[in-house]
Amino acid sequence: MKPRILFGALFHETHTFLPQPTVWADFEVARGAELLAKENDESPTAGFLTAAREYGWEVVPTLGALALPSGPVANDVLERFWTDFAASTRPALAAGVDAIFLVLHGAMATASCDDVEGELLARVRALPGAAELPLFGVLDLHANVSARMCSLADGLVMYRKNPHTDGKQTAQRAAQLLRRCLSTGEKPRMMWCRVPVLWAPPGTGTQSDPMLSLTALAEKTEAADPSIWAYNVAAGFSFADTPESGFTLSLVTSGPAEAARRQLEIGAELGWKLREKGVVNYPTVAEVLEAMAPDQPGPVLLVEPADNIGAGAPGDGTGILRALVSRGVANALVAINDPAAVAQLGAHSIGANVRLGLGGRGWALDPGPFECDVTLLSRGSGAFQLEDPKSHLASMSGSAYDMGPCAVVKTAGVTILLTSRKTPPFDLGQYRSQGIHPERFAVIGVKAAVAHRRAYDPIARASYFVDTPGPCSSNLARFPYRRLRHPVYPLDPLAVPSLTFA
Repeated sequence: MKPRILFGALFHETHTFLPQPTVWADFEVARGAELLAKENDESPTAGFLTAAREYGWEVVPTLGALALPSGPVANDVLERFWTDFAASTRPALAAGVDAIFLVLHGAMATASCDDVEGELLARVRALPGAAELPLFGVLDLHANVSARMCSLADGLVMYRKNPHTDGKQTAQRAAQLLRRCLSTGEKPRMMWCRVPVLWAPPGTGTQSDPMLSLTALAEKTEAADPSIWAYNVAAGFSFADTPESGFTLSLVTSGPAEAARRQLEIGAELGWKLREKGVVNYPTVAEVLEAMAPDQPGPVLLVEPADNIGAGAPGDGTGILRALVSRGVANALVAINDPAAVAQLGAHSIGANVRLGLGGRGWALDPGPFECDVTLLSRGSGAFQLEDPKSHLASMSGSAYDMGPCAVVKTAGVTILLTSRKTPPFDLGQYRSQGIHPERFAVIGVKAAVAHRRAYDPIARASYFVDTPGPCSSNLARFPYRRLRHPVYPLDPLAVPSLTFA
């Protein structure tokens, strides 16, 4: 008989400092056959389904729920997901399944639950017939991994790349480990280590240290010791005010506990040694524009991590836009998420000149809407196919994305794409779908931290990170942490790390 594998997904990266809650309607939900239909993209779900077909498994689908990074998740989201998941899972368990596979993020939090993934895994294990089943799955590189998660799962495997171009491959790696478990009867366990370090997302790109060396260590350790099925390096998600937030290491192992702990210690020592490499500070937009040569060829990127949509920011910050207009920069391009402005422009004909207040509503420290006169260049649907099926955006949304109704306007020398749904700038199809060719601009503002690089680096002549007002600032001392476990670098004086193992 074919092995029967129960499958489900719950995926959200929660920015707990944002004021706007994330509700059930914000999630894209697929049930049963809808979930099985998601094989043909680069998402982790597709990776698992592809592996399952290759291995001859029978997939028993429950549901998948995914939302873009955003504010604190409402309590009823977890309960609604669980109600549907349990309703599908109980009869499947009664009929008999051989294992469970879950696609999770690892940094989801509700108003009353700091560790949603740990809570979900505990509920799964409590279902009749699930306590001893092999339980494998996927976590994001920015997961805030808890000891509870690792105690309840047999094999959670994490992304190794940031930008996250390996979501599909990571699910295939995890499925391969599940296959090893089922075919050999050998069941691994997870071991975990917390290192008291907190890095903002721009410091966690895997093309440079600290993550470059940590990832290399993980791969080398796996290759040298077959008893270590997976060595996970979690950069953590610093915009979550939870006790679990920060840098962790974990192993999926069938070897001796003492040897596994030593491998975790080696990784922790390396991470601590490289801790300063993950701390970043940026100049202001004005300072960068002042230093740029007037005839510098473009496009030149002004990258704005503080309004990083991929980390939950609203994408309507006005810092770069204001600086470009005030300095009279010509042939510049920015995107602003502003559904109200798009709706207002719906009453005007193409070519009309309109007075608008753009952006500036999503973060209290932004100066507010930027009042300016714009010329309406075009309007259109925001649906587009991703140009790069392996982009970071593909790992979040599959092969297509919908920005909602859009409008393109121009003020002074700046062309502005206005969207109705915030869109992580990880694929150039975002602009080209609206008739905009980004490679033709001198300066482009990018609301991202790392994941834009795969799309934008090939067209950019230069790239500068800039500091602006926004909820994803790389200066973590600006955030009013209340639940974060202290002491933690770089927020506290800490000469020697206190490691926690489980």
